[in-house]
Amino acid sequence: MEEAGQTSGFLNLLMSAIRFRTNILPTGKKMHGKLQSILMAGIIAATGMLVQDANAFTRQAAKNDGANSAIVKVAIARKPAAKYQRRVVKLETDEAPGTIIVDTNNKFLYYVEGNNRATRYGIGVGRDGFGWSGVMKVQRMAEWPTWIPPREMIARERKKGRILPDRVEGVKGNLNNPLGARALYLYKGRNDSGFRIHGTNEPWSIGLNMSSGCIRMMNKDVEHLYDRARIGAKVIVVGPGNRQGKVRFNDQGVDYFRQLFASFE
Repeated sequence: MEEAGQTSGFLNLLMSAIRFRTNILPTGKKMHGKLQSILMAGIIAATGMLVQDANAFTRQAAKNDGANSAIVKVAIARKPAAKYQRRVVKLETDEAPGTIIVDTNNKFLYYVEGNNRATRYGIGVGRDGFGWSGVMKVQRMAEWPTWIPPREMIARERKKGRILPDRVEGVKGNLNNPLGARALYLYKGRNDSGFRIHGTNEPWSIGLNMSSGCIRMMNKDVEHLYDRARIGAKVIVVGPGNRQGKVRFNDQGVDYFRQLFASFE
């Protein structure tokens, strides 16, 4: 890192010299050929050093990251749009504090806090044919959950030539687990709906219709929600079919005063 800093400093010095030539020498007067050659040679050399440093950094990162290096690079390079970042908002609703409202149309999940306040999270939702709506309850919650794909999913993916594992164990930090860091299991009465609110190791998918019906969140957000939600919490999913019934909620935008304090959490 120190060498990269030195290289950048050298390049800045050369660029300063070029600006000096442009700003100080009389208009139309050409730079002395020898000086111009020296400056150009210096720029080429510095550029080569920067590329070499960048390549060395990439090789070292790949060495350190091991099997997860590709995933880490994707996570860094592809991020969701800024509007899907967690925000404290003003939300008009009749729902009780602790209720979770999932707006699949706009790709937002709200955790109702009462007094027209809520925390809003960006989400990823079901792709075409996998959207749904209804009222559920959280009946189970898990940290670094084990993923057991449904038989229907296994059969569906097999037809596409993709063989899914019977299960992926929930191990802390496992970036290959489709459920990410946390999962909230949604039930209809006593029956497991098969749908989850869970984390994802593909943060770029937030804001998109990609899942098989589950609600995806960034890992940092699902951890935040997990710490606040409770077993028995009501979950209203607004989406295709309008099976959620009548529900009133009106997002009035970011509560900037409260957001200021939330940023220190």
